Amino acid sequence: MTTQNQNELPPKTCSIEKLVTNKKDIEKVLAGQKTATRRNGRYADIGEIMVLDGRNFQVDRVYQQELGDLTDEAARQEGYASVEDYKQSILSFHPGMPWLPEMKVWVHEFSAVTE
Repeated sequence: MTTQNQNELPPKTCSIEKLVTNKKDIEKVLAGQKTATRRNGRYADIGEIMVLDGRNFQVDRVYQQELGDLTDEAARQEGYASVEDYKQSILSFHPGMPWLPEMKVWVHEFSAVTE
């Protein structure tokens, strides 16, 4: 895992509005079962606010990780019981995509904003 501060991050490749868009994933975030999402690009800055169903979630950490470094704990942050469950879900969304352990993804960790 590569930890970087905001000043070291490359430019975003997409907007935070596209960070979590799948209905099941949104439900998991709202229920507190999903506190991270992985993308092939950087979608958010640290401190940026994501709004889902009228609730605010702040991005706490953004860093790169290789798929081969995923742990069951990381899969639970994604809302899955294990790395294998997470892997099968991702592959079902992206038919034909290979699961390459050396492939780097951007991890976006977030938490609910409490007023």
